[in-house]
Amino acid sequence: MKKIDPTVKKETLYILIFSVIFSVLMQSVYLCIGRWDITVLYGNLLGVFGAVGNFFLMGMTVQKALGKEQKEIKNMMKLSQMLRMLILFAVALVGYLVPAFNLVAVVIPFIFPRVAVTLRALLIKDQSK
Repeated sequence: MKKIDPTVKKETLYILIFSVIFSVLMQSVYLCIGRWDITVLYGNLLGVFGAVGNFFLMGMTVQKALGKEQKEIKNMMKLSQMLRMLILFAVALVGYLVPAFNLVAVVIPFIFPRVAVTLRALLIKDQSK
C-alpha cells in the first residue's frame, strides 16, 4: 500500500472540517423548521462519510497518477470517477432503503466538498488582490 501524500491528507482534512461546519448548519436549519429527528443526524453522518470518502479516493487517484503517461492518467481518472459515482449512488441507495436515514440529509452533504473548494478558491483569489 502506497503511503498517503501529506497534501492528500491536508486537503481531505480541510474538506472534512468544512463538511462538519456545513453539517452543523444543515442540522440547525432542520431544527429551526421543526423537521429535525434522529434520522436527519444519521443521514447527515452517512452523507458526510460518503462525500469525504469520495474526495479522499479522488486524491489517492491523483497521487497514484503522478508520473504516469497521459493516456494512462486519463483512463485512471475516468475509471476512478465512475467507481466513485457508483459508491455515492450506493450510499444514497442505503439512505433511501434504510429507514434510519433521512434521504435528503444523506444527499445534501454530497455537495459540501464542491462548495468548500469553491469558497477556498474565492478566498485565495481575494487574498491575491
